[in-house]
Amino acid sequence: MIELHGLSFAYPGGEYQLDIARLTIAAGETVAITGPSGIGKTTLLHLLAGILVPQAGTILANGHPLSGATDAARRRFRLRHIGMIFQEFELIDYLNVRDNLLLPYRLSAVLKLEQQVRQQAEQLAHAAGIGTHLERNVAQLSQGERQRVAVCRALLPRPGLILADEPSGNLDPANTDRILDLIFQQAAQSGASFVCITHERHFLNRFDRVLDFADFARSGA
Repeated sequence: MIELHGLSFAYPGGEYQLDIARLTIAAGETVAITGPSGIGKTTLLHLLAGILVPQAGTILANGHPLSGATDAARRRFRLRHIGMIFQEFELIDYLNVRDNLLLPYRLSAVLKLEQQVRQQAEQLAHAAGIGTHLERNVAQLSQGERQRVAVCRALLPRPGLILADEPSGNLDPANTDRILDLIFQQAAQSGASFVCITHERHFLNRFDRVLDFADFARSGA
């Protein structure tokens, strides 16, 4: 569950200030956030992930106060409890697909890299249509393939919160359906909340709730 109250954030010298009175997302709820580019949607996602810290306000994720935690504490919480699907993928180009998928387990002592995890990584890769690419460096992949690697990496630790920034932006229609099916399936199996920024309106009916960013950023939701 996410609870956000009285949030205020601005980049130094930035063109806008993000102000959100209230935002609540229930455990297991799937929420799509829509709105034009450049108004702070990605910034909000990074605040929810604990990558950024607000100048004012509180952010609770599963009762954990992200807004008041140290950088190290936020990082530990993010690796264990949050699956972040970045718009720019954030993959390590000199590593192969398999090692990129397992990267969270290399970075966190809380996550145990066991044989079951390795098997799950392969199963996710095959479900996403990249199972034959596990030994290839991600630098050799297409944008759509890289996007699918990023999705699988986020899902592998079975996080309680999945945050996705345009997860279908580089996918054709068939792979968009495949990846959305995979994310929704994994979220349902683990009871995870799923928050997705998207400009794709044709699949919004799959979400429990659709929020227009401009509206809730003014008045809360």
